[in-house]
Amino acid sequence: MTYQQLQTGDYFRISGLSTGYVYRKASDTHCSLHGMLQPIRPHTPVRKMTAIEVQEHFAQQQSELTTIKKAANK
Repeated sequence: MTYQQLQTGDYFRISGLSTGYVYRKASDTHCSLHGMLQPIRPHTPVRKMTAIEVQEHFAQQQSELTTIKKAANK
């Protein structure tokens, strides 16, 4: 699948990059990573994430934030 085949708002990973990098399609020419817009070529190979993968990604982020918050309060 290529970037241009995604719908705006879809979450995806770029083939060959760390699984920690989760992108979201923002427009036909840009995606977001950690809230920052990044340019991207339309024919970049991507792997669209399933709803379960997206849910697991955000659950992991929430867990990490909770751990940091607990550590900061000690």
